Amino acid sequence: MTPIALTIAGSDSSGGAGIQADLKTFAALGVYGASVITALTAQNTTGVSGIHQVPAEFITAQIDAVFSDLAVGAVKIGMVAQPASIDAIVAGLTRWSPQHVVLDPVMVATSGDRLLAAEAVDALRTRLIPLASVITPNLPEAAALLDEPIATDEAAVENQGKRLLAMGCRAVLIKGGHGQGADSTDYFIDAGKTITLAAPRVATKNTHGTGCSLSSAIAAGLAKGEDMETAVHNAKAWISAAISAADRFSVGRGHGPVHHFHKYY
Repeated sequence: MTPIALTIAGSDSSGGAGIQADLKTFAALGVYGASVITALTAQNTTGVSGIHQVPAEFITAQIDAVFSDLAVGAVKIGMVAQPASIDAIVAGLTRWSPQHVVLDPVMVATSGDRLLAAEAVDALRTRLIPLASVITPNLPEAAALLDEPIATDEAAVENQGKRLLAMGCRAVLIKGGHGQGADSTDYFIDAGKTITLAAPRVATKNTHGTGCSLSSAIAAGLAKGEDMETAVHNAKAWISAAISAADRFSVGRGHGPVHHFHKYY
């Protein structure tokens, strides 16, 4: 069987994040990628200058087209933008019941531009998170989902992870890229344990699409039949290498992309 993963996310016209980063990640990890586009962004490495929402009924049409024909092994969800989009995605996932759902609760772009409407946050919490196998917020996103300050130590991160778990998902990966210190440490929390995943912090401004790519790497691993812990460990190792190789590129004047194909060139 050909492993297939589906990304449901927004398009990044500069190619570094969103749908484009997800498909690059799937390809780099040997997985066939399909896509459902929720929004178009006019975007480059310095910021987002425009967002064009895809109508909810067309999100539904894309979901049904993919699932009615392709054997999707895992789904990654990124930018959902508005409540109507969330409603369409929830209905589609309920209708097709994919085995694995990786939810990256994208709220703000690397550039600082908001990508999720304020009125959509509650729908994300109450409708989409309960369908997820794992959610992958960064430190600011975890805090925003809980209406709390950003966690600044391991105990606070673990505490926030457990309360996010109580929203109904099966596991939480809180990403530590926005933290301090020599290591970038992520925290994987499920019903039975907490696992820390550390990698040396890389001094680079080229981190555009990091979160999109990590969540897509987890989905790729799940599509290939890896268990959740293995998929998370492998994704962390892969994104760390992609960030380390990011400065091989010279793309744009702002936050450039990570190097998805660092193994090949």
